[in-house]
Amino acid sequence: MYQLDDLLHLMARLRHPQYGCPWDLKQDYASIVPHTLEEAYEVADAIERGDFEHLPGELGDLLFQVVYYAQLGREDGRFDFAQVVDAITRKLVRRHPHVFPDGDLYGAEDLPRLEEAAIKQRWEEIKAQERAEQAETPEQLSLLDDVPTALPALSRAAKLQKRAAQVGFDWPDALPVIDKLREELDELLEAMSSADEPAIAEEVGDLLFVAVNLARHLKVDPEAGLRAANAKFERRFRFIESELRKAGKDLQDCSLEELDGLWDQAKRVEKAAD
Repeated sequence: MYQLDDLLHLMARLRHPQYGCPWDLKQDYASIVPHTLEEAYEVADAIERGDFEHLPGELGDLLFQVVYYAQLGREDGRFDFAQVVDAITRKLVRRHPHVFPDGDLYGAEDLPRLEEAAIKQRWEEIKAQERAEQAETPEQLSLLDDVPTALPALSRAAKLQKRAAQVGFDWPDALPVIDKLREELDELLEAMSSADEPAIAEEVGDLLFVAVNLARHLKVDPEAGLRAANAKFERRFRFIESELRKAGKDLQDCSLEELDGLWDQAKRVEKAAD
């Protein structure tokens, strides 16, 4: 079987100035980012569908993205794959003092187990220390530092809220969040009544932000929840299309009432299958 060194060699060949692949030679850090995001979502999709037969291939595609960036870094003289591996290993050793108390990757293994809450607290303390070390001045330090702006909006909202909750800036449970959701919905209706488009957009954003907060309090990952809702919508809409094809009808020729009836039928079929 091929090993990691073989993959690194392949990447170097693809980027060879004279004999490499023309497409790969045109790429840079920025042009690869969309592919990286796509591959990460394909890994998540395979896991959510339980498609473990194809998961190794999807993970390989994602690994190739890391190898690609490392090759670009080596060509620029900035970093290489070995430095990527070294950086993540050092960080994880540092963030797991309950496993590596002496900072030794190959140190003692017969250590007492800690409670998950204590481990989580220590993890956040270490991350806070890292943020403080990276800040140019104390005045620039924020609890929200290192929350990536490129995260999907729902995931970033949840992460921002989680950070704020660490210092008590949070609702005690889900019920007050539901009250806030109703409040934001009323504000959206008010903006709609005035036909103020910027205000409507702002209120929709506020409504989504609170919905993420509700999901967080209910221990539901908002991205995963919305992906599941997307999949359900797609499944039911495809059912409608299939039934209309059987009846020799076109979507455009159907009334909303007829489409709603087929939608309800799709729901009944799913419920019966469960």
